[in-house]
Amino acid sequence: MDRRTFAQLAALSPALASTQAIETALLTHADGPHLSAYIEGLAKTPEAGTVYLCDPTGATVEAVKKGIGAKLAGTFQSPQELLRARKPKLALITMEAGLAPPVIDAALEAGCHVMCEKPACVRAEDFAPLAAKAKARKQNLMLALANRVDSVIGEARRIVQSGEIGKMYGMEMHTIADQTRLTRPAYQKTWIAKKSRAGGGHLIWLGIHWLDLAMFISGSRITQVAGFSGNVGGQPIDTEDSASIAFRFANGTFGNLTSGYYLDRGKQLFIKVWGSQGWVEIHYQEENPLEWYSTKNGKGETRRFKPEGPSGGYTPYVQHAVRAAMGAETPVLSPDESLHVLKTIFAAYKAAETGRTQTV
Repeated sequence: MDRRTFAQLAALSPALASTQAIETALLTHADGPHLSAYIEGLAKTPEAGTVYLCDPTGATVEAVKKGIGAKLAGTFQSPQELLRARKPKLALITMEAGLAPPVIDAALEAGCHVMCEKPACVRAEDFAPLAAKAKARKQNLMLALANRVDSVIGEARRIVQSGEIGKMYGMEMHTIADQTRLTRPAYQKTWIAKKSRAGGGHLIWLGIHWLDLAMFISGSRITQVAGFSGNVGGQPIDTEDSASIAFRFANGTFGNLTSGYYLDRGKQLFIKVWGSQGWVEIHYQEENPLEWYSTKNGKGETRRFKPEGPSGGYTPYVQHAVRAAMGAETPVLSPDESLHVLKTIFAAYKAAETGRTQTV
């Protein structure tokens, strides 16, 4: 059943919509990343019925109660306790990267589909058996790469893969956030600022989105990477604040990514794809964030795409994860794809450390 069909049936029959709602587990802890976004997503997803919270620290209970109200049906001290007592269809896991793998494994063992906050590991080798298990059991295992459900990204993917700009030649990307956060002592003490607990810095926290989109838009996997990473701003953290990565796609074309904390505030996000018959450009700071040029019809023509309303974010992605767990939508991200983007990130780190191109 596709998304539109489910929405039509739900509108015709509220009773049907309620019977389609599923149990969901939210597994987190104090400082669970993007927790407020997960709470909002669950609150705004009709198909997410009862929600069971696991937080050994107890620090998030009040926020979850306030955010989802009567949907919160119980709290537990450990994943094992929750998964023994309940049989949730979907587990949403937002935890420190180094702590996530055994919890993901427990959820998969309990038969749950899983959506987990990236990077969900500090080594790709820790995620690989989870992806294999999910694939073998036909369970969803999706990193929280929410841009895949963004309508702007979806339109760019359609343009590139439909051949409207001809054969793909190359790609250029940047994802830039603020350096200001790195200067704050409170941030410097968080697990996100410690490589042993986070796996890396800007590249694995924010750059991962853009490397995933490079493959999602092009329809081709990254097979080789080279580049540099380091702390160019000099703040007292042991993760990188800057990375410059070059990559080769399986289709033989090339791309590059600049990933860093450079600004005083805000973000600058950019993607451009060139083809034999035109180009596509995404610039989120523009009123019309997607523009493309094509000579396919015999003359050069520039067109623009402006999404109607919010085009992406965690709420639509949580909604998609719930509906995918129900079988109402096809997952936009497979276990293999989740693993491959992690392998790409860690190959990029190794390339930076060794000065040698790495095969993914």
